[in-house]
Parts: sequence; C-alpha cells; structure tokens
Amino acid sequence: MKQHIDRAVDKAGLYTLSLRWVIGWTYFSAFWRRLILDNKLIPEEAGYIGEKFNHFLPNALGIKPVIEYLVSNPEALQIAMVAFTIVEAIVGLFMILGLFTRAMSIGVFFLAMGILLGSGWLGTTCLDEWQIGVLGVASGFVLFLTGSNAYSLDDWLMRKNYSFTRQKWFAFLGSGTLQVKNLAPKVLTMSLFIFGLTLFTNQYFHGGVFGTLHNKSVKPKVEISNIQYSDSQLIFELFRVEGADVYGSFLIGIEVLDDRGQVIKSIDQDALANFPTEKINNHYVAKIKPGAHSLIMPLGAKADLTIDLDGVKIKENYALKLIDISGAEWRAEIENPSFR
Repeated sequence: MKQHIDRAVDKAGLYTLSLRWVIGWTYFSAFWRRLILDNKLIPEEAGYIGEKFNHFLPNALGIKPVIEYLVSNPEALQIAMVAFTIVEAIVGLFMILGLFTRAMSIGVFFLAMGILLGSGWLGTTCLDEWQIGVLGVASGFVLFLTGSNAYSLDDWLMRKNYSFTRQKWFAFLGSGTLQVKNLAPKVLTMSLFIFGLTLFTNQYFHGGVFGTLHNKSVKPKVEISNIQYSDSQLIFELFRVEGADVYGSFLIGIEVLDDRGQVIKSIDQDALANFPTEKINNHYVAKIKPGAHSLIMPLGAKADLTIDLDGVKIKENYALKLIDISGAEWRAEIENPSFR
C-alpha cells in the first residue's frame, strides 16, 4: 500500500501539468505583452506600466507605502517595473519548461501575493484582480508540493542522473519527492492560512463574506483636501481613489459656494478642458491633466490645483464642489480657510 502511495506522490507533478503551463504563461505573458507585443516600459509612452501600477495605490492593503514611494519617484519606479517584468519572465518561462519548478512556485506565490495586496480591490465585474491573486497564491503552493514530473526539464535532468539532482536542495528547488517529516499537518496549516487570506481579503476589499457587498471599481470617487486660500487664489488637493482603472474621471465643473449654497465662482467644462498645466502640481506618475472636453483624473492620480477667484473673498462655511461628466458630485466644506 505504501509503495502505491509513493507512486501517486511521484506522479503528482504530472497531474498538475496543465496548471503549471497555464500559471507559467500567465506570468510570462506579462513580459510578452509589455516588451514584445508592445513596449509598455517607456515612461513617456501611452500605456506605461508605471501608470497602471499607480492605479493600485488608493486602496492597496499593507504595501501602500511601497507603492506610494515608487509612483512618487519616477526613476525608481521605472527600475522596479523593469525588474518586476524580468522576474515575471523568468518565473513564467521556467515554470512552463518545468525548470527549478519549486523555486519558481515560490516566485508565483509572492508575485500573486503582490497582485492580491496591491490590486485585489480592482475589477469592475467579477472582482478580477482579487480572483487572480488568491488563485495564484493557492496555485503557487500546490506547485511547490507537486513539483514537475514528465514533460519538464527537472524530470529530464533527473533521468540523466546528474549528480546535483540527487542533492537534497534540488528536491526543494527543483522537483522530486519532498523529504519532509509530518508533511500532512504542514500542508493543512498552510492551506488554512491561504483559505483565511482568501476570506479576509474578500471581506476587506469587497465585503464578500458578510455585510454589504461593495465594489470600488464601479463609480469614480475623488477626495478633496488641504484647501488653502491666498492672494485671491484657492489651492486644494484632489485624489482620485475609486472607479475603473481603465477609465478616467472627467471633471466638467468646479464651483465655489457661499454659506447659503449659492454659486459665487464657477469654472465650466470648456475652461477645464483648457486648464493651465502650470496650475496643476501632480504628485505621482498618473497625472491629472486637461483633455479634449474636460479635466481628466486617472485612478490613483493626486494633484494640487490652483484656481483664480477673481476677487471673490472666501469666508467660513463656504464650500468647494466638483462635478463629474457622469453626474457625480464631490463637495468639501471650507470651514476655516487657511492663509499663506
């Protein structure tokens, strides 16, 4: 009976062949898309991967300081994006080939964890990034347990009986039977951790376990803060924190309201489409900028805007209102206008 069980364990790497190939292509294709089909590693080009990385920032879990540092420092961001792409290429290609399969499965685990924590809140229809993240974490763990068998370079190297394949380290980094005592409770512990991570992130990002289900990728949301009044100018900070990552928020109106709700200053759609770029101080690589018909605010973009009030005096309990082309409005009270 024990011999039969051992054979089943040895063949586990064969049974996960399709999983290995699919997971491998998932990560290798990121490199293929970004560099071979279309170069998305050039900061000045449309579709730069760094701007997409910036989209993760508003609601990332645990790694937000790292993301904010990178998107605030374009040179460091580009280095990180190139390095990240190279890692994905190596992990994906080696996984497809079945070369150092267990080492690559660790790479899959942590790459998927990064996706989960950074962008698990994104996905307009089916919680796309969260699903990719948790399934990648689970798949990485399974592929570590199984390694690869037939149709892999690990297996070819072992059949050639190279001396290094008989070393204990190769079983942990390549393939072959894992020499681990009491493996079952260790598998159970790790599986419980992954399942707990799945439930926690599903609830944290989407309310998917109990309470009210929510999706932060559906409607745009803009936060207004740091309002300052100086020399007949109003300076304020805008931060786009929700909505679809592939579609901007299009600002068509900015209004200043008095304490009775009356509009005392208005900037219309045409003026916003021609808003002076020197009065926009962007913080990150995703930039708020004038577009053909509005002021465009990509997901994750944060900027200080300065508007001229043309002699309008700001008093306490005045308000600032933004109007999106979708009809959404965001408002912030100017309760104690600061002077500088």
